[in-house]
Amino acid sequence: MTCSPENVARLNASFDAQSMMHSFGAVLTNVSEGYCTISAPILEGNKQQHGFGHAALTFGLGDTAAGYAALSLMDPQDEVLTAEIKINLLAPARGDRLEAEGHVIRAGKRLISVEAKVWAITGEARVQIAALLGTMVPIRKARS
Repeated sequence: MTCSPENVARLNASFDAQSMMHSFGAVLTNVSEGYCTISAPILEGNKQQHGFGHAALTFGLGDTAAGYAALSLMDPQDEVLTAEIKINLLAPARGDRLEAEGHVIRAGKRLISVEAKVWAITGEARVQIAALLGTMVPIRKARS
């Protein structure tokens, strides 16, 4: 199900405020209710000693995609925080860019179960490199 234009604008504004995603060169590429996709190039500054994308890049993209999938279902007065998240690294981040797909498994009032898959992409080839499973929590925005 697609998000309302107001919800998409809210998610984009929140994403744009993330300095870490800017440093990764990440872009919010798709959002719908309970689903989010984020893409980022594997920049030279985000590689580990063997030349693969660093696990921190993989984790950051997966966690953020899962978080925005959760945020898409939350009250507009809420923001999202990760309560816990687990990652299984399945293969080296070998490619031109990474794509993280997050989606909500179950949305409760206080806890939102999420998962994400991260793919390494070169041309048309896609290899899943990570699977994440976690819990997100809504937090009420501070009033200004």
